Amino acid sequence: MKTIGILTSGGDAPGMNAAIRSVVRTSVFNGLKVMGIGHGYNGLLSGEVREMDISSVADIIHRGGTMLRTARCEEFETEDGRKKALNIIEVFGIDGLIILGGDGTFRGAKDLMDLGVPVICIPCTIDNDMGYTDYSIGFMTAIETVVDAISKIRDTSTSHGRANIVEVMGRDCGDIALYSGLAGGAESIIVRETDIGVDEVCKKIIQGRNRGKLHHIIVLAEGIRDPYEVSDEIKDKTGAEVRVTTLGHIQRGGTPTSFDRIMASNMGHKAVELLLNNRSGQALGMKCNAIIDMNLEEALKVEKTFDIDMYNMARTLSI
Repeated sequence: MKTIGILTSGGDAPGMNAAIRSVVRTSVFNGLKVMGIGHGYNGLLSGEVREMDISSVADIIHRGGTMLRTARCEEFETEDGRKKALNIIEVFGIDGLIILGGDGTFRGAKDLMDLGVPVICIPCTIDNDMGYTDYSIGFMTAIETVVDAISKIRDTSTSHGRANIVEVMGRDCGDIALYSGLAGGAESIIVRETDIGVDEVCKKIIQGRNRGKLHHIIVLAEGIRDPYEVSDEIKDKTGAEVRVTTLGHIQRGGTPTSFDRIMASNMGHKAVELLLNNRSGQALGMKCNAIIDMNLEEALKVEKTFDIDMYNMARTLSI
């Protein structure tokens, strides 16, 4: 192992830069050459490859996004596209790849692994939707962003005596809604993993109003229902004034938390160590506060389990 390539693919996540920094500096410390690949698999196919050194990653640990940039790449999903990627890897003498991203990115990494490329994957997605790891890089930062927004929305919601729907990201996973709803003290959390719907929310609003409560925060996971339709239904059933806030991509940006920086640094360091020890085809993760590695193919098979006990606790605390 003389030359390591690194790329980030899919949606960006706070903490990616901390992981890139860790990979580059650990590699240089061990006498390895590092090739940074811009714009994910798209850049791999087009040969957007440059050598990196310790100066390349100076002053990036605190920055959100990814300094290598990212992009979607439909061509990589084809057999010809993957062969083109393999040619670029050979041309630049890359002996192993460290790949940062989410589920789709990992599946692309497996395709390269099947072609004989040594790969190590680092989970970076704010959705926290990968079942084999407790947390993915970027998730905790996204939670802090949402909780900060909830706190600000509660101020104006109380002033006007309103209910507020806060729609959050997460794709098919309700973790952002659950964790931010609990930490932000939301009165209602609507996720696809449970059957709690608008009627229970309406009941809580009415009960709260009867005891003098001035606001009601509803955290809604994206993709379940249109938040404005939910707002209209609540208005019709309770007579409450309702406002909608869709946080959108603000959840992906911002300075990564210390938790994400530390986890990313640990995983970047571990990824290089694995390649140096001739171990490839592994996905890094966190279990019980420890960095673990799992066979990539097996990691992709692990289904995400929603923490229903935490959800029920949040319901109890929001009475």
